[in-house]
Amino acid sequence: MQDRPDTRYEPVARREDDGGSETVREERYVDGAPVRPLAAADPVVVEPYNYRAVQITWFVVALITTLVAIRFVLKMLGASPQAEFVSFMYGVTAPLVAPFRGIFPDSATGFNIFEASSLVAIVIYLLIGWGIVALIRLLTAPHQRRIAP
Repeated sequence: MQDRPDTRYEPVARREDDGGSETVREERYVDGAPVRPLAAADPVVVEPYNYRAVQITWFVVALITTLVAIRFVLKMLGASPQAEFVSFMYGVTAPLVAPFRGIFPDSATGFNIFEASSLVAIVIYLLIGWGIVALIRLLTAPHQRRIAP
């Protein structure tokens, strides 16, 4: 079929009655020949931001919050600090929780300690991670959109 740039298009609407009520729209040249369909464009994959940096950031944040959550559970259940694993966990997470001590008081019942500073630390580290990810997305997003040819 050859292109006809000098002719006009005329919309033709027809109704298919095969049990359903579906309206089909088709355009034809004024002389009645069907319009040739557009060729499908090749998809263009554009990374919207630095995905790997976002993954690494969330991994570090998840690691920190998991360690602090383990500390919170061990304190809450009254784990013995003489056990090597418990002592190791307290030693690793002490610097992570230290900036948040004193915001809320810790409450204890027997050996069980509700350490509110651990919960505050988890929330703050998650918020910091979210902010870093938002900054990475903002700084590494493409400046202009590419349109497929």
